[in-house]
Amino acid sequence: MIKHTTSTFTLRDKLNHLLARTGLRRDRFRVQPGLYTLGNPDKQSSVFVTANYGLSFDKLRAALFGVDCYILVLDTKGINVWCAAGKGTFGTEELIHRIDSVKLKQHVDHDMLILPQLGAPGVAAHEVTERTGFRIEYGPVRAEDLPEYLRNYKATPEMRRVRFNLLDRLILIPVEVTHMLLPAIIITVFLYLVSGPLAALAILAIVVANLIIFPILLPWIPTPNFSTKGFLLGSIVAIPFFLLAFFDNPLAEWWKRVGYALPYLLILPSLVGFIGLTTTGVTTYASRSGVEREISAYFPVMFWMLCGGTLLGVIFRFIR
Repeated sequence: MIKHTTSTFTLRDKLNHLLARTGLRRDRFRVQPGLYTLGNPDKQSSVFVTANYGLSFDKLRAALFGVDCYILVLDTKGINVWCAAGKGTFGTEELIHRIDSVKLKQHVDHDMLILPQLGAPGVAAHEVTERTGFRIEYGPVRAEDLPEYLRNYKATPEMRRVRFNLLDRLILIPVEVTHMLLPAIIITVFLYLVSGPLAALAILAIVVANLIIFPILLPWIPTPNFSTKGFLLGSIVAIPFFLLAFFDNPLAEWWKRVGYALPYLLILPSLVGFIGLTTTGVTTYASRSGVEREISAYFPVMFWMLCGGTLLGVIFRFIR
């Protein structure tokens, strides 16, 4: 059964967008897979393919305002096009299955499907053509470039360029804050009761560094990968805590003062580095093989630094 959609958003749509952007409904913001009509398409109208993640679908239908076309929605388990292509849900088999299940050949007389460029890693175009008869054209990276693309069905080099500017990075902050807020509050309260205000403040510094400072400064932190970017940022954040802990008890022996302070230089950089590594999935700077190399190279170092810092903190807590 073909469903119909429009390029206008209801109040409920806008509320869903807000909830998705803040991470509160991100995993449940889905549309039903299948074939949709936009406007009044005929058998010569274009067919656009997208994911069933609500924001992906809504970005596409908004960009196609005034265009009579079909939208073929794949079942990507509610994941956006780019991530779904990497996970395989926006992929060859699902596309072929969806073409067959909606009987697309009965609705159009042409053989062209327009896919988003970021879906290319998941789709073997030649296999789709061999098995369905439909050939694949890749549209621009961003949906808002579709009106210009549709003038001659050609993407300019600028349309092909993947951008990840400051605004793109800032949009991701509310989602990350929502995901980390409750664990951060629990850990902060626990450390405040067990170790005092300085340790609790250090947790808040880690959260701010990872969720706000890291995405803002990401392109300008002068190291080549996420782990070392986070490690460098964490080291800078750790210095004030090291100094505060070192001078907190000036009458103690120097080795005790170093012991009180050293855990901050071990724990903060390792945690900021590790959490920074988890942001690879929401940037244009990472590849799967690159992330695997980073994990192999830096995760053991960060793990042992964290363990060593935690052990020192416990030991000198009792000594103190």
